Amino acid sequence: MSGPNTDYDPVEVTPLKADEVEAMREAALAAIAAAPDLEALKQVRLDHAGDRSPLALANREIGALPPQARKEAGQRVGQARGAINQAIAARQTVLEAEHEERMLVEETVDVSLPTLRRRRGSRHPITLQSELIADLFVAMGYEIAEGPVVEAEWLNFDALNLGPDHPARTMQDTFWTEPADDHVVLRTQTSPVQARTMLTRKPPIYVVCPGRVFRTDEYDATHSPMFHQVEGLVVDEGITMAHLKGTLDHFASQLFGDDIFTRFRPSYFPFTEPSAEVDVRCFVCRGVDSASCRTCRGEGWIEWGGCGVVNPRVLVACGVDPEVYSGFAFGMGIDRSFMFRHDLEDLRPLFEGDVRFSSAFGTEI
Repeated sequence: MSGPNTDYDPVEVTPLKADEVEAMREAALAAIAAAPDLEALKQVRLDHAGDRSPLALANREIGALPPQARKEAGQRVGQARGAINQAIAARQTVLEAEHEERMLVEETVDVSLPTLRRRRGSRHPITLQSELIADLFVAMGYEIAEGPVVEAEWLNFDALNLGPDHPARTMQDTFWTEPADDHVVLRTQTSPVQARTMLTRKPPIYVVCPGRVFRTDEYDATHSPMFHQVEGLVVDEGITMAHLKGTLDHFASQLFGDDIFTRFRPSYFPFTEPSAEVDVRCFVCRGVDSASCRTCRGEGWIEWGGCGVVNPRVLVACGVDPEVYSGFAFGMGIDRSFMFRHDLEDLRPLFEGDVRFSSAFGTEI
């Protein structure tokens, strides 16, 4: 019986000879050291450590050796491949660091250099809100009426049925100019514009009057000595509270969203009779889950403004025959409406001139 072939010389397999393996190793290490960048190193890895590299092909020849020769050949090839992989990893670390340093130099931006880019401005949100409201009423056939903010006492009070003893005339509510004998005030509402309109036009009259008004209020989260109102006036034949209700329901739905409507609560204003406070259905909870609603505080309604049928005394004072014509008037705060639309709890950012605030809302259409 024949024994194992102990005369087989493994060095006869050329790729597994010690000098051949060493040559492959040295060639690979030289190529790795010469790789100038990560892309070149990637190609070196494929050429000298990939599945078709010389050492990988030599490694396949080990299986053809007798058992007593495989160990030595396997160690020789394995050590060479391990040295190549270590060299590749070390070179990659160096090249990655060089790449990052090069990027820092080549892509550096000098933030202190002047720029030709100009920051786009934005219109004040109250201006946009005023124009939005004006557009809503122009679409309903109304005209926009304007008047001076420094107004005659008669137009601000007397023409609107606010008698000489009315508390609103006192310094507690009104800014009076000096000398007091001139009887000139900063208007406390935009109603004088309505009086001017009735004095200079003949009915039918359909106008809205947005603008600034002034009262001696403390400056806090919900009050300001200068704020903005929009008031509406209609004078025509056969005008009733029903026309007023339909107008305000349409106004509310256009401003706050579909299915938003109003309700009237009886009130008193010298220039309208009958008069009503206007509440708008809460546009957050829609009155459905009002108990947990922070906007309406569980009421389901939010106070919005005042309205009513124009007092016949106001019509007479402005030269309109109350036997022929009737009308309605209403007034709401533009600032307050803006706060409702954008869920703001503090009025002061509207007046403090912070461009960041204006930019946040100044692109609304």
